[in-house]
Amino acid sequence: MAMNLSLYSVNAFIILDSEGHRVLAKYYRPKSHPQGERKDLLTLKEQKAFEKGLWQKTKKPGGDIILYDGHLAVYKHSLDLILYFIAGPAENELMLATALGCLVDALTMLLRNSLEKRGVLENLDLVLLCLDETIDDGIIVDTDAAAIASRVSRPRPDTTEIVINEQTIMNAYQTVKEKMQQRIGQL
Repeated sequence: MAMNLSLYSVNAFIILDSEGHRVLAKYYRPKSHPQGERKDLLTLKEQKAFEKGLWQKTKKPGGDIILYDGHLAVYKHSLDLILYFIAGPAENELMLATALGCLVDALTMLLRNSLEKRGVLENLDLVLLCLDETIDDGIIVDTDAAAIASRVSRPRPDTTEIVINEQTIMNAYQTVKEKMQQRIGQL
């Protein structure tokens, strides 16, 4: 068996819900891949059939890595979702499991500890950005959940940065002093 020296390790990222319906799926196999373009899972029909069978094998919590239909599937259950990385059978499952764990941790941070279907659909932009920060065209590029979450997170509109320095405090003091003088003058 030839050793795989390619960086391209992930063939697909899939999120299925508790009924086995697709929430999100992204299939990778760029033209620049050393083994050429993908020959399987090209059509939506093939992908849906693969996902249905995969869900049947993984719907019960307990496992985290299986070999299904000639593909290595690393998966994690999260409330009402199952998240998968699909790879070739010769890939390093520990590396895939680490990358998936990192992605799940980053998504959990970004979605405020609620990695569930509704949150994923409402924040699909963040989920896809997070995925792109973890996997680039099938290549695992980062496995640091905190770094990924910090690059992806958007600033909250209610928390604007306020710089407090001596000038700010003096301005506030002056404003309060003027208001107090106006009030005393009214009495």
